[in-house]
Parts: sequence; C-alpha cells; structure tokens
Amino acid sequence: MRRVSLNARLAQDAETTGELYVVLFEIAHPELERPIRLSTDNTERLSDDPLYYGTRSTWRGADPIADPYLWIIASTVLPSDLEDAPATATVILENLDRRMVDVVRSFTSPATVALAVVLASSPDVVEVEFTDLQIRSADIDSGQIVLAISREEIEQEHYPAGRMTRERFPGLHQ
Repeated sequence: MRRVSLNARLAQDAETTGELYVVLFEIAHPELERPIRLSTDNTERLSDDPLYYGTRSTWRGADPIADPYLWIIASTVLPSDLEDAPATATVILENLDRRMVDVVRSFTSPATVALAVVLASSPDVVEVEFTDLQIRSADIDSGQIVLAISREEIEQEHYPAGRMTRERFPGLHQ
C-alpha cells in the first residue's frame, strides 16, 4: 500500500483546489558530472539573467539552493497495458534550447531516470516515486524531444538461473 499525504488526499477530495501536482525528474549518467534535475512546474523564479524558473526540493539529496529542479515544458503518454511488452512511459520535452539536444546526444549508453510526484506547495514530501528507470530511446526533432522510459526488462531474466545438475546441486541426486 502506498502512503499519501493528508494535503494530497484533501486536494483529491475537494471540489476545487489550488494544489498542483508536480513531477520531478532526475537524469543521471556516468558521463554527466552531476545529475540533471527537471521539474514540470515553474514554482519560483530562480534567476533573472538568464531568466529561468524551477522548483526547490530536497528529493534525492538535492540542495534546494545550489541544485534546484529546472522548469521544463513537458507532456506524457501513459504506459500501455500490452501483454507482451514492458510498460514504457513516454515523456515529451519541448525542445527550447539547442543545449538540450547536445546533452541527449552526448552519450550512447542508457541514462537512468528517477521521477517523483510532489505537490507544488510541499515539494519535499514525495507522494509517489519511481527509481531505476532507463531511457530506452530519444527521438529528437526541431520542436520536441521524445524520451521512452522503462524499467529493466524482467522478462529477459534467465529462469531458472542455473540447471539442476549433479555438479551444482549434489544433494538432489543421491
């Protein structure tokens, strides 16, 4: 069972609410000197020159002052329930800056992604989080970056892990 904060439950049960759900992303890769932190909400103005917004949160050990989650314009396609395919989420980032494309193209092995859903009014309280996800593909065009995010395919694990032979399991063959 998942624990949900009282503020989130009140917002869900209210006819109208001022609460806003925010998704925080942390993208990490060995070739990045530090994780990329992104937010779907422009909670506060972080800088005037250059002008950018973001969310200050301590999720995953981030320093809210030095490492805020930067605001991005994003949308999503929810995972499908196909029988023979792993659940894959699609996150669509608006391609607002050439540097975004440079970062996506800068490495060839999969980057790991963690994401959390928080309320804008309480960004340190995680309502739900998903970790150890991987970017499976990145399709880039002039207007958007489409990231396919999924867990490691457990369907590919070997089962059973080993053969039950006399050499490996001598107690079974007496």
